[in-house]
Amino acid sequence: MRAALAADDGSTLPLVAFFTFLGLLIVLLVTAATSLYLEKKRLFTIADGAALVGAESFELESVQVGPGGPRPLLDDAGVASAVHDYLAGNPAPDLHGLGVERAFTADGLSATVTMSSYWRPPVVTVFVPEGIRVEATATARSVFG
Repeated sequence: MRAALAADDGSTLPLVAFFTFLGLLIVLLVTAATSLYLEKKRLFTIADGAALVGAESFELESVQVGPGGPRPLLDDAGVASAVHDYLAGNPAPDLHGLGVERAFTADGLSATVTMSSYWRPPVVTVFVPEGIRVEATATARSVFG
């Protein structure tokens, strides 16, 4: 009986199976995390470009000259219109459900744009959700210099 308990025949198979499963799980989680990170960066790049377009959406008649020099004045409607025109001319087909959540100017000098899209992981597993909504906010200021 003691000899049968001391024998280790077949004890490596459960270890190999467990570590194979663990390795595959880690690879899938890292792949999903990398995909989410890249999605967020792409969304932020689009939001940053849209904020820059919104910050440059002023009319020359709305530029005021003050003690600090000329300053453009932005309005919410102009910023939102410029952002929507920018997205219509530069579509991002690889982002699912891309939309503008908010496009406004808080102080009349800068444009703030919040965009969102729906992220889906490359491989759906029990440990990774089917997808989540990702949001990115960018602010740009228009200056004369």
